[in-house]
Amino acid sequence: MAKQAPARSAKPRAAKKPARPSFSDWETPRITGLLVLADGTVIEGQGFGAEGEAVGEVCFNTAMTGYQEVLTDPSYAGQIVTFTFPHIGNVGTNEDDIETTNLAATSGVRGCVVKAAVTDPANYRSHRHFSQWLKARGIAGLSGIDTRALTNLIREKGMPNGVIAHNAKGKFDLKKLKAMAAQWPGLVGMDLAKDVSLTQRMDWDETTWDWKTGYQPGNGATHKVVAVDYGLKRNILRCLTAAGCEVTVVPATAQADDILAMNPDGIFLSNGPGDPEATGEYAVPEIKKLVSSGKPVFGICLGHQMLALALGAKTRKMHQGHHGANHPVKDFTTGKVEITSMNHGFTVDRETLPQGVVETHVSLFDGSNCGIAIEGKPVFSVQYHPEASPGPQDSHYLFKRFVEQMDKAKG
Repeated sequence: MAKQAPARSAKPRAAKKPARPSFSDWETPRITGLLVLADGTVIEGQGFGAEGEAVGEVCFNTAMTGYQEVLTDPSYAGQIVTFTFPHIGNVGTNEDDIETTNLAATSGVRGCVVKAAVTDPANYRSHRHFSQWLKARGIAGLSGIDTRALTNLIREKGMPNGVIAHNAKGKFDLKKLKAMAAQWPGLVGMDLAKDVSLTQRMDWDETTWDWKTGYQPGNGATHKVVAVDYGLKRNILRCLTAAGCEVTVVPATAQADDILAMNPDGIFLSNGPGDPEATGEYAVPEIKKLVSSGKPVFGICLGHQMLALALGAKTRKMHQGHHGANHPVKDFTTGKVEITSMNHGFTVDRETLPQGVVETHVSLFDGSNCGIAIEGKPVFSVQYHPEASPGPQDSHYLFKRFVEQMDKAKG
């Protein structure tokens, strides 16, 4: 019988020593992105998204959600958006939350500045990483920035011109970038609507998003609306469709005679970027004809500003603008206060409103004008974005008000 081998005493395993941190774990990340302001200020960070450089006006947005809607809103054309909310990009991107109507022109936003590094997406609706999405759209991003300090700078000194630059190797020509920022003329006098507007007529039939079904076609339109695209957001069209409108979109340069020949029940003047006086050189004469037709007219944002110009008022550049999804506005027609989504750097000067044009809404942040109407006529407009996206839906009643005016005009 074979003898059994004596049992060996088990030796205790030596405890695994924790890895010693390397100095690289404590080093400041390499500078691969810059924001260079017109006064020569250089703000360093880490670039993401598209490589390259772009010049624009630097603003800040206070919305806590909806960064994809913000960055695809054509009203931001010519601007570098600084988000005050620290975590941007963490839910990724998808194809449903794009706001620009003219997909061929993207949106025109020049750059994106955030505080925290962009994480991998953590949302069931995400199709693409935020950085990859920006790269595909040609938009440079900059993270690792003290966005609170930058916001305070904008509040104190106004919205500066600047250049956002991203180079993966960290190589920058500072002299060139400073010259670009200093020489850019700014948004005053700049017509950007022509860059983001559709160039051909388009019919729209899609209603607002539903959690279970997503976007669905409209059902049972009772009113025909022609929407003039100065930088139109898709959710405005969806809200019009949801309110029972059959919508046809026409370019910013559309003639009033052609619009009226379509025999619409109402006419919508859209939001958009740039200086309303510059776009108004070709748009205001047509808006005057549309108002004179007696048809109901509803304007939002740039459409509001150009309607005011057509009625004889004036617009002016704002110090820091209004950008966010949390702006309180009072509606004088109802006495109610609503929380609104805003995005504008110009405003209507209430002191120049002519007789017969009344102020209907006002900002409770700074008292600036947020709405007008013509006494006795179905013509009105607001400075903010009642369609939200992103933002609260307190102001959806304005689309119902527009439909009611069309009903009344039709008898």
